[in-house]
Amino acid sequence: MMSHIASRLSAVKPSASMAVSQAAKDLAATGVDVIDLGLGEPDFPAPAHITEAAFAAARKERMLYTAPLGIPDLRKAIVAKFRNENGLDYAIDQIAVANGAKQIIFNALMATVEQGDEAILPAPYFVSYPEMVKLFGGVPVTPACPAENGFRLTPQVLEAALTKKTRWLFLNMPGNPSGAVYTEAQLKALGAVLANYPDVMILSDEIYEHIIFDGRKFVSFGAACPELRDRSLIVNGMSKAYAMTGWRVGYAAGPNDLIKAMATIQSQSCTSVSAPAQIAARAALEGPQDCVAEFRAAFERRRDLVVEGIAKIDALSLDPPEGAFYAYIGCTALIGAKTPSGQTLEDDVAVAKYLLDEGHVAAVPGTAYGLSPFFRISTATSEAVLEEAVKRIAAAVAKLEF
Repeated sequence: MMSHIASRLSAVKPSASMAVSQAAKDLAATGVDVIDLGLGEPDFPAPAHITEAAFAAARKERMLYTAPLGIPDLRKAIVAKFRNENGLDYAIDQIAVANGAKQIIFNALMATVEQGDEAILPAPYFVSYPEMVKLFGGVPVTPACPAENGFRLTPQVLEAALTKKTRWLFLNMPGNPSGAVYTEAQLKALGAVLANYPDVMILSDEIYEHIIFDGRKFVSFGAACPELRDRSLIVNGMSKAYAMTGWRVGYAAGPNDLIKAMATIQSQSCTSVSAPAQIAARAALEGPQDCVAEFRAAFERRRDLVVEGIAKIDALSLDPPEGAFYAYIGCTALIGAKTPSGQTLEDDVAVAKYLLDEGHVAAVPGTAYGLSPFFRISTATSEAVLEEAVKRIAAAVAKLEF
C-alpha cells in the first residue's frame, strides 16, 4: 500500500545543491576521487569558545525546553548585534530564533502566504526560496537580474514585477549564488518603489553579511529603508559567519505581529531550537569576533584564487563575487559543445553533469537558481582543493569540441 502524499508537494522539488552533493557522494562511493563543491558550508570548525560554552552549560545544568522564540539571553544578544552592527533598534519581542535561517523563512511564509499570493524572487535566487513559496500555495515571480546588472534587482525590474497579488519581495545580500552586494543608494532606490505598494512585505536575507570583500561596507536593508520597518523581516543566522552550519541557529527581527505569528507556528512544530545550540549562539555573538574577520579574509583569498583560475579558461566567465563564498560561473560558450563521447551539452544541467562525470567536480547548474547558463561552485574549502578543482574544470573544458 502506497502512502497518501499531499498534493501540495507535487510542485516542490528537493534542494538542488543537496542533490548534487548526494550525486558526488554516490560517485565517490564507487572509488572515484570527487571534489564536491555543491554545498555552501565553511570548512572551518566553530571557534573553541563557542563549542565550550555549550559543553559547559550541558555539564552543569539540565537542558530543558525553551520559549519558542528563543532564550531571553540569546535574544538580548541579537538585539545588541542589530544595534551595534547594523544601527537597528529592536525590542526583544521583535526577535525570533529558529532552527536555521531557512526555518525563519519557512515560518514567515507559513504565517503570511495565502493561495495565489506572489513572492518576487530576483534571479539568481537561493534554491529553497521558490520551493518554500510553492509549498504554501504561493506563486514565485522570478525576474532575471543578469550579470551585466551585477546580478542585482533594479527599480525598473522591481516595478515591472509588482502586482496586486504581490505579498513578498525577497532580497539576499551578499547573494547566493552570485555574491552580489547592494549599496545603500541601491537599496533606497528599491525602497522608493516599494513605498507605493503598502501591502508588500520585504524579506532581507543577510546571512552572508560578514563575508564581504574588497573593503565594501555592508548595509542592512532595515538601515537603508527605515520607513519600511513595519513590513520588513531582517533574517540572519550563525551558520556562515561563525562556521556553525550544523548547530542550526537562525534569527530574525521584524514587526511584532509577524514575530508573534511565527512564534505560534514554532510552538506547534519544533517547539524551539536546541538549548545547547542557543547557548553556543549567544557565546558567538557576545564573545571574541576575531574569527569572523579571519574567516572573511580566508574566503576572499579563495575567491581571488578561483577568479584568477577561471579567467584562464576562455570558454568560461566569472566577474569577481562581491561577497559570500560561491563562484557563479557563466558557461554560455559551452552550450552546444560536444563531449568526448559525442553528446551535446544542451544546457547548464548537462554542463554540470559533464563536469562531474569527466572532471569529477560537483557543481550546481544555474537552472536551480533561475538564471542560465551558469554553474555554481562553493569556494568554502581549502585553497589546495580549489586549485585542483579549477585544474579539473579546465581539463574537462579542453576536451570539448566546439
